[in-house]
Amino acid sequence: MALLAALAAAPLLVQSDAMLNLGVTVLIVALAAQGWNIVGGLAGQLSFGHAAFYGTGAYAAAVLQVRYGWNAYAAAGAGVLAGAALGAAIGAAVFRAGLRGSYFALVTLAFAEVLRIVANALSVTGGAAGLLLPLDVRATNFQFGSRGAFYGLALACVIAALALTLWITRSRFGAHLAAVRENEDAARALGIDAFRVKLQAMTLSAAITAAAGVLYLQYYLYIDSGIAYGTGVSVAALLAPVIGGVGTVLGPVMGAVALEVLGVLTRQGIETMGAGSRAGVDQMLFGALLIVAIAFMPGGLAGGLAKRAARR
Repeated sequence: MALLAALAAAPLLVQSDAMLNLGVTVLIVALAAQGWNIVGGLAGQLSFGHAAFYGTGAYAAAVLQVRYGWNAYAAAGAGVLAGAALGAAIGAAVFRAGLRGSYFALVTLAFAEVLRIVANALSVTGGAAGLLLPLDVRATNFQFGSRGAFYGLALACVIAALALTLWITRSRFGAHLAAVRENEDAARALGIDAFRVKLQAMTLSAAITAAAGVLYLQYYLYIDSGIAYGTGVSVAALLAPVIGGVGTVLGPVMGAVALEVLGVLTRQGIETMGAGSRAGVDQMLFGALLIVAIAFMPGGLAGGLAKRAARR
C-alpha cells in the first residue's frame, strides 16, 4: 500500500518532466511484468518471448489508427484483443504439443523473433521505418496535454492488473495454477485440466502485456519492430518479476521500479565517464543484479521483505 501510495502521489510531488517520463516507463514495464507473472510466476510456464504480445498489441493499435482511421480507444481495445488472440494461438499449439520448461521458453523466444522480422518487412507496418501516430492532443484521442494525466492512466492500468492478480491468487483458478506449477502430472491425476488452465493463463498474460505495448505506443506515438519485438522487452518483463518476486502480487512492480531507477542511475554515471565506456555496462549490471537476486534473495524483494516482517 505504501508503494502504491508513493506511485499515486508522484505527479503531485514531482514537477520534472524527466521524472514523470521515468514514472511512465516504470509503469509500462510493471504492467508487462505483471502480465508475464501470471503465466511465468503463477502458472510456472517460463516465457522468454513476451515481446511477441507487447509488440502485437502496439502494432495492431498503430495500424488500425494510421492505415484505417480507427478511434484511438477502439484501436487500443483491438490491440489488447490481438495480443490475447496471439497468446491463445501460441498457447494452444505449444501446450497441445506438451512442451514445457526450456522448450516452451525457446519456442516463445522464436515467435517474438519471427514477428520482429515480419514486422520489419511488411509495408502495412511501415517496414524498418515503423509507424508514427499523427499528433492530435485530445483526451478523446488517447493523447494528453500533460505527462501527469497519462501517468495517472498508466497507474490505473497497473492497479487493475494488480487487483486481477490478487483475485487470481485467492480464487479456485489460482489454486489450479499453483497445482500445475508445482507438479503438472499430479494436478492431472487430481482431475485438473492442465491444458485449459495453462491456456487461460497464457491468454490473460498476453492481453495484459499487449496493454503495456498499447500504452507505450500512445505515450511515445511511435513504434518500430526493434522497439515492439526487441529482446529488451522480453528481458524487462522477465527480470522485473524475478528481482521483485516471482508469483507475488507486488513483486513485478517493485522489480520494475528497481530496474528502471537503477538503469537511469547507471546511464547517468556512465555519461560522466565519457561515451566511449558506455556500451554494455548497464546490461552487465542487470546481469549481476539477477545473479545476486537468485543467489541471495530467491524470493525477490517482496519475498525478502516478507521474511523480515516474519522475523520481527
